[in-house]
Amino acid sequence: MMRIGLLGGSFDPVHIAHIALACKALSELSLDQVQLIPAGQPWQKAALGAQPEHRLAMLKLAVGSTEKIVINPVEINRGGPTYTIDTVMGLPGGNDYFWILGADQLQNFCSWRQWYDIAQRVQLVVAERPGSHSVAPAELTAWMQHHRKPLIHLPFEPLNVSANEIRRRIGNNETISELIPEPVENYISAHGLYRRHQSDRT
Repeated sequence: MMRIGLLGGSFDPVHIAHIALACKALSELSLDQVQLIPAGQPWQKAALGAQPEHRLAMLKLAVGSTEKIVINPVEINRGGPTYTIDTVMGLPGGNDYFWILGADQLQNFCSWRQWYDIAQRVQLVVAERPGSHSVAPAELTAWMQHHRKPLIHLPFEPLNVSANEIRRRIGNNETISELIPEPVENYISAHGLYRRHQSDRT
């Protein structure tokens, strides 16, 4: 039996906070592996700035040879709108799974499709994020208390970085060097991603 962390997101683009959170989860939760799961078409978000093949390529560059952090493209491969419940129900049996949430995602968790089934099948882990508080909504708290499921708090020093800010900076020709791994920055530049003059999504 393996202890596997699951960190989903748009990764549009991947940045230093994503990798730092994965590394922190590995050490603090004694995980055997953390899987980064890029969304295909997040149903609660607008269209993404980069096509799936670009986001996967940037993830591979960001992870590099980092031990125990792997990329799971299941949501991209599945196609259609991305629902976490579909991903969770497709997980191989026999392992302990830990779904890692930012505090902002925690507040929105009960709007996810079949959120109670997700909470039943995995351990929920919440990490701090700038501007958010890791207090579960009342509905989720009541459900977890009734089912005797813990909400695991991951001590994580928040990094004030977001994909929105990175895309804004790129659009304004501002530096992003301190926000993303260098290979990812080079990839974005080489492929002209997130430039305002683009007439469509790249």
